[in-house]
Amino acid sequence: MLVAFAAALLALRLAGLLAARHRATRRPELLAWSCSLGAYALAAAAIAWGEAAGWDARAFRVYYAGGALLTAPLLAVGSLLLVHRRWAAPLGLAYTGLAVGVALAMPVHGVFPPHGIPAAQDYLAFLPARLLAILANAVGTLVVLAIALGTLSRRPLGNLLIILGVAAAALGSSLSGLGATGSAVGIAIGVALLYAGFVAPGRAPSRAAANDRSIHPAAERS
Repeated sequence: MLVAFAAALLALRLAGLLAARHRATRRPELLAWSCSLGAYALAAAAIAWGEAAGWDARAFRVYYAGGALLTAPLLAVGSLLLVHRRWAAPLGLAYTGLAVGVALAMPVHGVFPPHGIPAAQDYLAFLPARLLAILANAVGTLVVLAIALGTLSRRPLGNLLIILGVAAAALGSSLSGLGATGSAVGIAIGVALLYAGFVAPGRAPSRAAANDRSIHPAAERS
């Protein structure tokens, strides 16, 4: 429980720092990434709630909304905004509304154990919540990894940290069978790596490239 609570506080703190950077720079990807880490904080807080007070449908809905439905897609929205795909913002907002609606309305059945993260297949039907989570996580993770690899030469350190953060998050999910502590540790490591990747500086342009842009400013806008 304490590890999950600490992971929630860490994720919330880092989400707040990203939001502050967004206010200072107006970079839209920072806001999307802040929301993603906020969703991660929500999932970790639900784990702490479930372990402290006993799991029930309320704690499970919060955990599923934050961890299964929102974190990876919002990461992908931030990655798309990083490469100037502005249509990702309204798409991400619409998906967030859908995900929250599904989490609130999905039928939850069965008796929850007092401890240990509940397995979704034991409490949810495949449609719509589990299918949506599978698709959202698969597409979101692929988008994040594809953009990180595609822009690796521009942001080698930052993108490598993002890739490691995604891997740590996936490892934390796979450790859910070992109890809440394993998942909470994965969340804490994942959010720390992701935050470091988000704020890492990109590679400075070469002198020749800078001179070329000063001679041909239109190329910079294309």
